[in-house]
Amino acid sequence: MSELASLAKTAGALVVDEFTQKKERLDGKYVVGVGKLEDIKLMIESDDIDTVIFNDKLTPRQNVNLESFLGIKVIDRMQLILDIFALRARSHVGMLQVELAQLKYLLPRLSGSKGLELSRQAGGIGARGAGESQLETDRRHIRHRLSIIESQLKKAEKVQENSRQKRQDASVIKIGLIGYTNAGKSSIFNALTQKIQYEKDELFATLDATTKEFSLKDEFMVTLTDTVGFIQDLPTELVQAFKSTLSESQNVDLLLHVIDASDPAHTIHEDVVSGIMKELGMSDIPVLPVYNKLDLAENFAPTVLPNIQISIKNETGVAVLRQAIIDKIKTLFVSFDMTIPYSEAYRIPMLKKVAIIESIIAQDEDEIYQLSGYISEKEKWRITKNELY
Repeated sequence: MSELASLAKTAGALVVDEFTQKKERLDGKYVVGVGKLEDIKLMIESDDIDTVIFNDKLTPRQNVNLESFLGIKVIDRMQLILDIFALRARSHVGMLQVELAQLKYLLPRLSGSKGLELSRQAGGIGARGAGESQLETDRRHIRHRLSIIESQLKKAEKVQENSRQKRQDASVIKIGLIGYTNAGKSSIFNALTQKIQYEKDELFATLDATTKEFSLKDEFMVTLTDTVGFIQDLPTELVQAFKSTLSESQNVDLLLHVIDASDPAHTIHEDVVSGIMKELGMSDIPVLPVYNKLDLAENFAPTVLPNIQISIKNETGVAVLRQAIIDKIKTLFVSFDMTIPYSEAYRIPMLKKVAIIESIIAQDEDEIYQLSGYISEKEKWRITKNELY
């Protein structure tokens, strides 16, 4: 319920009161009992309330029954999240994905005033078939719009897939940020890449995937991708709608699972993220758990081991995270020692871009450089021309 309140505030609502009820099973007609609804109705009248938000997903019929009983607008958690997503989406693809999820949610709920409201948007002569009811017209309008959006998203996905394929073919190691919403992923993205990505202490501050290449150590380049945060009971419609965005994190070599150490419910959040990762087929990707906001945490006890614990807001935290990423990548790479003649020194700058170089020692008497470090299996061909120890 506290998370529902946070979602409501993020959407711009002023939370006045909350009601809970213990029941063996949800009421099929109203979700809660009539007595509880009477209490809510009294509060609505005394405090001039204009919206009631239910944490449970409402069926179309329950939605209609509740609005009829209470006399004001009633929405559920799903509608609230969709509203926030609509508020946060900035790119054309993001907006299309949100609209797709909204229309899929609205279609089975079209009735009465909602159908009439949509007809005013669609309107116009020739928009209705012979003998067709307004509700049927509205449904046809939504289905037509759905087909247009899905077609546009398929075209956009092809463009995104081409970009992803280019990154896959490139030598650069790909790192993805994943975690519960408001865990501090965008702050970490900004601190590591020096890019100004929108960040704020609110839920779903970032929706659109953003990828940036940066130097992790010396000239060793990696890409970092920031995408939408997860949340408990993330609606299936949203997971489906944002699959192309979330897939940006499916094609990475390493995931940074960012966890808010200051949130008492962080254990639940970790389980939510793990569940969604499994649903998206990402369980096999190497993960580095990052407990963030340590400066705000009280009586903190990590539940995932091994891990790193930082506050990304200070320079020490950034340095610790950088080194932890380097150490994790080393475990995914193979170690090497090799020699390069002075005459082939031009190879060293390229090696620095794709390998973590630990040392370069010049041996003047033999006119060679002795190099040691770590390199990926994919790039190992670059060192096989020389002796590999």
